[in-house]
Amino acid sequence: MGSVPTPDGSSPASAPAPAAAPPPSPAAGPKAAGPKAVGPKAVDKETTAGILFGIGAYGLWGLLPLYFFVLMPAGAVEIVANRVVWSLLFCALLITATRSWSALAQALRNRAVFGSLALAALLIAVNWLTYTYGVTTGQAVEASLGYFINPLVSVLLGVFVLKERLRPLQWTAVGIGFVAVGVLTYSYGKLPWIALTLAFSFGLYGFVKKRVGSRVDAVTSLTVESMVLAPFAGATMVYLAAAGTATLTTQGPGHFWLLLASGVITAVPLLFFGASARRLPLTTIGLLQYFAPVLQFILALVVFREAMTLDRWIGFGVVWVALLVLTVDMLRTARKASVARRRNRAALKSS
Repeated sequence: MGSVPTPDGSSPASAPAPAAAPPPSPAAGPKAAGPKAVGPKAVDKETTAGILFGIGAYGLWGLLPLYFFVLMPAGAVEIVANRVVWSLLFCALLITATRSWSALAQALRNRAVFGSLALAALLIAVNWLTYTYGVTTGQAVEASLGYFINPLVSVLLGVFVLKERLRPLQWTAVGIGFVAVGVLTYSYGKLPWIALTLAFSFGLYGFVKKRVGSRVDAVTSLTVESMVLAPFAGATMVYLAAAGTATLTTQGPGHFWLLLASGVITAVPLLFFGASARRLPLTTIGLLQYFAPVLQFILALVVFREAMTLDRWIGFGVVWVALLVLTVDMLRTARKASVARRRNRAALKSS
């Protein structure tokens, strides 16, 4: 399926690559002439760290509905506008601290990279607005459904955009997914547009980011996207303030600082994800991604007390069956690839 995008849009391909090891010092002697072998314990530590970073990233994304809840009475438009502006400020501080201004300048000069990131910015703006609207209007269950459906959308994009050939289990999962949408449409009495908008905007966002690949790291990518959206976000904040509907400075200092914290809340899980993606195989990242919508779904039921009728449970159950089929196919494919790699290594050693 290619890269696995995240709720903030990054993908393993867009995560910054680990720094190369410095050349050995001539005075270090013959033992320092080559890279030090990595033992099983070091690999285990890297894997454990990757899983913890992944859980941290998807856990924070899964808890985002709580953040939007405490920001009330701010609406979706104001929350997203503040998120863009303060994310840009926080990214500027990060780039200054890491001395990465040259990487940002290169991304801005490269027309292909900048054009792709500008399109990605528009897609993630639609995604953020739809998700925040869903959570702040008592539709967090349907919002979580969007991220459950997203892997199925990624498979469809592979067929229609990348012209990929699907394996039988993938076709089965997509077919079950269509049945689920039909059941949920009947349940809601309308097409679940919030879930479908989230799934398709996020799927397209991940596709665009995949085309950018490793040419930009996660922080640079988020910075460029925030720069594209910042003029619109800033104008929105000014308009809301002039209309007297902005809550940034009218709900007390706690609310003010919570809105300003949206920059950190946006960037930190993205950095966690980058650290996780460098340490884990794509299959593991693909499994961890379900952590966020599961948390969102639980919060919608337990904290926000949203209703789940029997037919909605059936619809969600069908979606989960589709995801189970897709996961089984992903694990089988990863296992076959691992076996093939081991055989190739054994053949090279014996030759």
